[in-house]
Amino acid sequence: MKRINLFLLMFVLLISTKIVKAQEDGNKLKLSGELLTDQRFLLDSPHDWAWNENRLTLKFDKRITDNSKFYSEVWLRNIGLPKICSSADLYNKGIIDPYNLEVREAYVQLFGFLTPNLDVKIGRQRIAWGTADKLNPTDNLNPYDLEDILDFGRHRGSDAISLEYYFNSEFSLQGVYIPIFQPANMPVGIFANALTPSMELPQGMILKNFTDTILIPNYDLDESSTAGIKFKGFASGFDFSMSYVWGRDGMPIAFYNTFIPVDTIGGVCINSQLSFYRTHIFGVDMAGGIGGVGVWAEAAAFLPENEVVMKNDLTALYPLSPVPVIQDSIVLKKEAYVKYVVGADYNFANGAYLNFQFMHGFINESGKDALNDYFFLRFEKKFFEDKLKLAPIGGGFIVSDWDDVKNNYAIVYIPEISYMATDNAEITLSAAIFDGKGNNMFANLKDYSMMMFKLKYSF
Repeated sequence: MKRINLFLLMFVLLISTKIVKAQEDGNKLKLSGELLTDQRFLLDSPHDWAWNENRLTLKFDKRITDNSKFYSEVWLRNIGLPKICSSADLYNKGIIDPYNLEVREAYVQLFGFLTPNLDVKIGRQRIAWGTADKLNPTDNLNPYDLEDILDFGRHRGSDAISLEYYFNSEFSLQGVYIPIFQPANMPVGIFANALTPSMELPQGMILKNFTDTILIPNYDLDESSTAGIKFKGFASGFDFSMSYVWGRDGMPIAFYNTFIPVDTIGGVCINSQLSFYRTHIFGVDMAGGIGGVGVWAEAAAFLPENEVVMKNDLTALYPLSPVPVIQDSIVLKKEAYVKYVVGADYNFANGAYLNFQFMHGFINESGKDALNDYFFLRFEKKFFEDKLKLAPIGGGFIVSDWDDVKNNYAIVYIPEISYMATDNAEITLSAAIFDGKGNNMFANLKDYSMMMFKLKYSF
């Protein structure tokens, strides 16, 4: 009996030691991340270097107790090409070797806050809503990060408070409050003018110079705040959600243009004032599977809080006029417009994968009459135990006017080949070929077709 009791005691002590060690290991700070190099050059002569980025991503994750955890994601990057204009620039390492440090996320999550069913996140966080593949019309809490126009769906984090209440394992309600408004950041490098709309001038006018002034909302609880609520659940094999966001569009819109003559032959300088309009966004989405095919659908109705009227001040062009000469035009009506995405994907038994999406309304388009149609398709196949992946079909077809497609379209073709050199090192070679006509974002890139090389090492 004593031997049995001694054996049981030793067994309990051994198990207890393993549990304590497991808990200690679980509370350790976990570090993960990746090293990415992304190099691109133009296909058309003179084959200029189009993109240079070397990014170190560091993710810190620590479960402090059973009821809380800390998470952070940081980017340390060397990005862009040196822009040396004078010998003085040689003394500035930031110009010779441009780099930046960006805190993408940094928050604390509290589990079972006040009640066992309530979780709270406080800090900078990425709050991703929507079920479509990268392009999500309901994902409107975080500002768009449009730095790389080919990195679809990228957002920056927001300083926010997020509360999520779980009714059970299938249904929950999330509320988000963001006190400070953050606009979208625009594309850089060769993509800088991709989202710039064309400006039609009256006959006889020649644009010589353009300047603008952006009016940021006051940093107070009324003007700068963004809030959202989302109910999500699972039923009959499908995830679904309904959401509402009270916020501002992150893309500025012009509301006042001042025309100033600069010569006697029609040359003008235009100063434009831009602002960010307040809007209500009602969203729904779903995702699931039908007979082995993954399907999803997502839609968002945008209702501007006020009509946006653009005033063109031509007074300086008519110095003899006794009254100001101002022409008004409506650029955004106070009426709802809907952006939506539907898509499907399928994994074949032979290692092939097919993905298709149709989208109405891109991220930079606002108003019922300004929404274009986008068709995206990707086919890929893996070989040699999934080490080699070929994607001969990838890209999209865009139509901006169905009544005159041949003069209002864009084609994006992105074939790709990637190889897993090791379990955590992937080498990718691809091309991005653009063509099109008309006033469309991707048609504006038709002179910037490029080759792309990427190396991603995860750890």
